[in-house]
Amino acid sequence: MTSPPADDWLIVDALELSRWDRELLLELREGNVSCVHVTCAFWESARDTLSRLGQMLSLIRTNADLVTHVRSVADIENARRSGRTGILLGFQNASPLEDDIELAGAFHALGVRVVQLTYNNQNHVGSSCYESADAGLSRFGRLVIGELNELGMAIDLSHVGDRTSLEAIELSQAPVAITHANPRWFHDVPRNRPDDVLRACAARGGVVGVCIYPLVLPEGAGCDWPQFRDMLLRLADQIGVEHVGIGTDFARKQPAEFLAWLRAGRWTRQPQDVGEPAWPEWLPTPAAFPQLAGRLLDAGFSDSEARGIMGENWLRFFRTVFQEEGACT
Repeated sequence: MTSPPADDWLIVDALELSRWDRELLLELREGNVSCVHVTCAFWESARDTLSRLGQMLSLIRTNADLVTHVRSVADIENARRSGRTGILLGFQNASPLEDDIELAGAFHALGVRVVQLTYNNQNHVGSSCYESADAGLSRFGRLVIGELNELGMAIDLSHVGDRTSLEAIELSQAPVAITHANPRWFHDVPRNRPDDVLRACAARGGVVGVCIYPLVLPEGAGCDWPQFRDMLLRLADQIGVEHVGIGTDFARKQPAEFLAWLRAGRWTRQPQDVGEPAWPEWLPTPAAFPQLAGRLLDAGFSDSEARGIMGENWLRFFRTVFQEEGACT
């Protein structure tokens, strides 16, 4: 395998939901990760989300030698120059907005920059990928799209229903993201994205973050590198390599009860038997990102194409979507 590239590469992971501590932050630094999108809400109300945000901001402050809070592309670039990882805060559900459009601006002021429209259930905004019938964006959802565009917050469609996704792409004045999903032709599960959504996302300037969570892989964690490599090559041909990135969905150190809550929330009594995810042997932790970059070069991607997949494509997307501010320290 090609030797891991030099540490001047920009590496962005568009989604992780790990149980963060200093050991995991050190893994990010070992992997030369310049920016990671961190989930701060799944099913939470606005009030509960404030607590989650407070905990994450406290972790950043107490580990300021390793990480920094990013609100803009300038902050990502400053994190990279300072040898730290930029923490980009986001939601995997619009539940923190409740039914109040003004809350989007409040969370933006706190540094949230990514909002996934739905998680695994229909909400005030639209339908999830698991609904048997997708009614598309609600009236409120259409207003939310406009508000997120105006604020410079990225719209994420990873768990969103197909019709709701297509309507969001058409309505949005800015590119949208699929931060952590694979093509449905690679593994036919609702969480993966169909061809029309992938193509529409790319056509409007969006980026698709390919994902290693076992549920979205054929054979789960047993999915080998040649399978994943071939998917990457085909996806790059399908939508353009400039629209492909990485979004691992790493859930490191998360206990089984938390993962069960992710599936069930408070909306069902059905037991959720969920063990800690296993990860493919070719990317077991974020520390292995440089080796992944080498694998991309071996797969036939050019230096510029591999750099794009590893992070530059996400940086371009963020530069288009975010309203730039002065860098924070």
